[in-house]
Amino acid sequence: MNIANIILPFIVLIIVGYGIYKQVAVFDAFLDGVKEGLTMTIQIFPTIIAMIISVNIFLKSNILELVINFLNPLFNFLKFPKEILPLAVLRPISGSSSLIILDNILKTYGVDSFIGRVASVIQGSTDTTIYILGLYYGSIGIKKIKYSLLVGLMADISCIIIALIVVNILF
Repeated sequence: MNIANIILPFIVLIIVGYGIYKQVAVFDAFLDGVKEGLTMTIQIFPTIIAMIISVNIFLKSNILELVINFLNPLFNFLKFPKEILPLAVLRPISGSSSLIILDNILKTYGVDSFIGRVASVIQGSTDTTIYILGLYYGSIGIKKIKYSLLVGLMADISCIIIALIVVNILF
């Protein structure tokens, strides 16, 4: 028997037991939580759909290739591997798309290559800034995101630059 199959039911039993001990109507509290979760899901559903459609339009429109071709001379001058550009551009937009790109980079160049290491550090140290702002700010109705977006993208760019420096120094 695998211990992982026991952990979740054990946690549920502890919570139910504690609720009974504190004389809480456990099932009613559970139903209230389900209602609140459903309400939250309905509130953020339009934002999620809009983000999914936006990311798909961005990926299918070949704008990413245009951005990479536009930035390629700059990154050649900085000795930034052009193979990592799709990851660096897509990471702030979509976590799943950037994971697919990382997987392709690791399969093509190997996990111990310079490109593989830089890509791994970028994936681990940056965040999906645009996705987070769109989803979370959109779900609570915040419309003024200019400074949050600027700071988030600056943090992502800093992480990309630092990833290049650290991988150059350590490997």
